[in-house]
Amino acid sequence: VVVFTVLLGIIQLGETPSVADTALLFVREAIGGVLFGGVIGYATYRMIKSVEQYQVEVMLTLALVIGGSAMCYELHVSAPIAMVVAGLIIGNLGRNLAMNDMTRRYMDGFWELIDDMLNALLFALIGLELLLLPFNWLHMAAGSVLALAVLLSRLLTVAPAIVLLRRWRPVPKGTVRVLTWGGLRGGVSVALALSLPLGEERDLLLSITYIVVLSSILVQGLSIGKVVRRVSVQP
Repeated sequence: VVVFTVLLGIIQLGETPSVADTALLFVREAIGGVLFGGVIGYATYRMIKSVEQYQVEVMLTLALVIGGSAMCYELHVSAPIAMVVAGLIIGNLGRNLAMNDMTRRYMDGFWELIDDMLNALLFALIGLELLLLPFNWLHMAAGSVLALAVLLSRLLTVAPAIVLLRRWRPVPKGTVRVLTWGGLRGGVSVALALSLPLGEERDLLLSITYIVVLSSILVQGLSIGKVVRRVSVQP
């Protein structure tokens, strides 16, 4: 997400930035997001710890996400990274040290419902966009080739890390295959494509992104169980 944001910012500048400017933009988005997420996450944790009403605690986490995201855009730091860091603090410190059993139950139920609703809304927006997007065989061919490229990039990323990890700890046989085939594309990719500025380039990128995501879900998602079972029964 940060790399996408940096590249989009470079394109919107209308000129080629220097390496120093690009590095500064990346550091501000990524490191700034981590620091800001840590601050607001810890502040929210302290507030949750000071009350014992699950209604207030749930609303505090909702305010953290909505208000924190708005502040991230004003500060030009990565909102997704900030929310991940804040979520890790609330999900660990907050859950273990600041919530009782009732609060945990309501907190889990609320955010699971929000997650399902937003995913449904996202794919509904995708369906509406598809009515307006141009599709032809060139889009299908480009999307298929890029889907294979994404799968190959996943393999080239996972395999060296697993080979290196085997020097320090045992890794189950077939881990590379499972992690490669299980690297599904989903809502985040489409949401990023939907955030692009309007234009012919956006329509093209959105069409290809949707094809990549759809092929990932239908091909990899429906067969990952078979891959895992086949790997698990090997001697």
